[in-house]
Amino acid sequence: MSMQGHHIEIKQGTAHVRVVVNGQLLAESRRPLLLLETGCPVRYYLPPQDVRTDLLTPSATHTVCPFKGTASYWSLAQGPEDLVWAYPEPHAGVAEIKDHLCFYEVQLAE
Repeated sequence: MSMQGHHIEIKQGTAHVRVVVNGQLLAESRRPLLLLETGCPVRYYLPPQDVRTDLLTPSATHTVCPFKGTASYWSLAQGPEDLVWAYPEPHAGVAEIKDHLCFYEVQLAE
């Protein structure tokens, strides 16, 4: 998807991605979607089945991206807040990321 010099590309990844916060494993996946966006670091969108959603609490935070849509956020009970986000109704050009969860920090495992 390209708009006015802004480009977003989504690829199916095979990297082993782990998310550990405060010593607790929150997510582990070998099937992340890689979102490459102009001016942004690569983001790993993980299938909800690979995320410990039982440990997450919905946040009141919502942000709007003109290219992806409105994001909803979740926090850990013990913090940090707004640790993970998803696009429940993404724009058509990025429909693949629907309901996939993205963390600010991920580890690529060997």
